[in-house]
Amino acid sequence: MKENSFKEEKEALGYRIRELREKVIDAETNKPLSQEELGYRTGFAKKTIGEIERGNTNPTYETLLKISLQVKVSLKELYNFDMKKYISLAKKSKNKKENIIR
Repeated sequence: MKENSFKEEKEALGYRIRELREKVIDAETNKPLSQEELGYRTGFAKKTIGEIERGNTNPTYETLLKISLQVKVSLKELYNFDMKKYISLAKKSKNKKENIIR
């Protein structure tokens, strides 16, 4: 597997996790689950959740299992997505953020 392809796949998985996280409504705030709250519920720092969502780290099986439990999907469902579509979505999201920073 090419290194660039692996990076794109990590970014696609991160986008998928963010999408699932945002679908979960926090009972206390009545808003989508934040990175901070997901971190609290899984025992990870907000920064770690952000790194995973940006595809900047290689989450372990245990990490992905903890996240999947909190976003209320099985590991199978977590990985059940169109990779090409999510690579494209992750790239668009990344480019949008880069343009905002400039």
